[in-house]
Amino acid sequence: MPSVFATSSTAIPITFVTKSSWDQVAETLPPAQRQFATASAFAAKPGGYLALPAPDGAIAQVLFGLEDDGARSRDPFRPGALPGLLPPGTYRFANAPHDARLAALAFALGSYRFARYRKADSPNVRLVPPEGVDPVEINRMADAAMLARDLINTPSNDMGPAELAAAAQDLAAEFGASFTYTIGEDLKANFPLIYAVGMASDRAPRLIDIVWGDPSHPKVTLVGKGVCFDTGGLDLKPSSGMLIMKKDMGGAANVLALARMVMDAKLKVRLRVLIPAVENAVAGNAFRPLDIFTSRKGITVEIGNTDAEGRLVLADALALADEETPELLIDLGTLTGAARVALGPDLPPFYTNDETLAADVARCAAKENDPMWRMPLWPPYDAWLDSKTATITNAPSGGFAGSITCALFLQRFVEQARSWLHVDIYGWTPSAKPARPEGGECQAARAIYALLSERYA
Repeated sequence: MPSVFATSSTAIPITFVTKSSWDQVAETLPPAQRQFATASAFAAKPGGYLALPAPDGAIAQVLFGLEDDGARSRDPFRPGALPGLLPPGTYRFANAPHDARLAALAFALGSYRFARYRKADSPNVRLVPPEGVDPVEINRMADAAMLARDLINTPSNDMGPAELAAAAQDLAAEFGASFTYTIGEDLKANFPLIYAVGMASDRAPRLIDIVWGDPSHPKVTLVGKGVCFDTGGLDLKPSSGMLIMKKDMGGAANVLALARMVMDAKLKVRLRVLIPAVENAVAGNAFRPLDIFTSRKGITVEIGNTDAEGRLVLADALALADEETPELLIDLGTLTGAARVALGPDLPPFYTNDETLAADVARCAAKENDPMWRMPLWPPYDAWLDSKTATITNAPSGGFAGSITCALFLQRFVEQARSWLHVDIYGWTPSAKPARPEGGECQAARAIYALLSERYA
């Protein structure tokens, strides 16, 4: 997407106001504009918008309402609503919003439109970067978010394993990274769990592998769940649960977004990106409940539920990643409904036993308005994974602590990495919010990028 930033000496000012500051701001307006605001019943409510006319009929300035400084809840992305409100033109912030950098990012994110299948008028608005805000860095984050959103929003008939691999290959080529993938009999022999999940589809499963950066730099490996559509397998989802399963490759989309930021910023890492790309379909050769497969790591896995497929494909990819003993191993996936029940769609849980990493993730998530919440790798629940016929089951009986047991399952496949972070994202915005349109969403990637930037700039 083209940059929303521009330079202009005649940019239209946007004045941010709150309920408590409105009277003072109103006193500074020319009488005609003040009367216009009064006649329009502008009350400076959060999200309130009013374009004030100049004597010649042009827009003199824009008023936009924010939460008061002392409000219990403030949305630093509130200015992300502006691209959908403003008439075409170039604008500037006349005064400071709550956070100028996040407001500028929100402005860029709010300009996104998914237009692959129907015409969508992109907002013809530009913003003069606020003083002290780096537009290059904002564009880097916005471009990555647009990539993740586009990939997730694309329906599964046009975003299967091959198409996801093609998108990854395009990204690798853009930044001079190597690109390979494993498929067919090689996949079956070396990554049995990935193959098992994808073997019922006529679209062949594969493991995508991107490598970039100086081999002497610290190894950082990203693993993203790439289930391009999830029927639930033979444990078939109801139609309501299947409706947005095009988003089940959201982990892959977000690690590609994160990789884009890392490579574009030229961080000093040896980056590896692993994406198991599959479709969990229903056919005569689909894997079944109580089937047992031997994973890449040698752990035997009993299938308690074919709809707990994401952890299976991640397990083989994590085992491969772990063999290199990376300094930091990160996986993202749209994994459990339990995480949504606990924390809702906007707040992904994350898991790690590294206390320093946990503190850094939480701090960067808050700083970037990319919320995440730590959940425990609770050792007593590890016994719930026990199987009577295999090493472990992929789906313990009972409905308790589903996100935690999923994380504990994945932990079985990580032994050598110096530090491991698991994030159970949703990857979707159910209803539009400022800067976050309904549909596919970039979650956790900006926060993790901020952390990596601090460590490896």
